[in-house]
Amino acid sequence: MREMVSTAYALHSLTATGVKPRLGTVAVDPKVIPLGTRLYVEGYGYGRAEDVGSAIKGERIDVYFEDLQEARRWGRRKVRVYILE
Repeated sequence: MREMVSTAYALHSLTATGVKPRLGTVAVDPKVIPLGTRLYVEGYGYGRAEDVGSAIKGERIDVYFEDLQEARRWGRRKVRVYILE
C-alpha cells in the first residue's frame, strides 16, 4: 500500500500504452508504478496503470473519468493505492 496524491482527468485521446482511456485507467509515474500494473485506488476502485502525464511524477496518480464534471468533483486528494500485481 502506498499513500499518494491523486488528481483526475477526462481527456479522450489515446493513453501512453495506446489504448482509449476508460473508467479504471490510471496515469502513473512508470518509475514508481510500472505501466500495466493492476491497482486498487481507495474511493475510485480497481484500475490499471495505462497512462503517464507530464505532471505525474513520484507519488502521484491521475485517475480517469468519462465526464469532466466527475473529474472536477474528484479534485485533488490523498488516497491509498494498493498494488495488485
